[in-house]
Amino acid sequence: MDKSTEIQAAVFRRLLAHLDNRKDVQNIDLMNLAGFCRNCFSKWMVAEAEQLGVDMELDEARETVYGMPYDEWKEKYQLPATEEQKAKFAASPKQK
Repeated sequence: MDKSTEIQAAVFRRLLAHLDNRKDVQNIDLMNLAGFCRNCFSKWMVAEAEQLGVDMELDEARETVYGMPYDEWKEKYQLPATEEQKAKFAASPKQK
């Protein structure tokens, strides 16, 4: 029996847990280093749900990714981006 979907789902949950344990890593840091962030995951979840004919709101996906409402996460953990972070983001290749 092929377990690849179960393995992929488990790895995704593990990645979310890892990001949850690293709240010190800001989304802009992730974007600058890897070209994706927690918000990207949320948007990807909504897009994939749509492909499967499942209605999913962005706020619902964000709560799955952040482990709490997005506004609450931003208030507790998101720091203002530094000028250096902003400049690096502006100079990076844009993601689709």
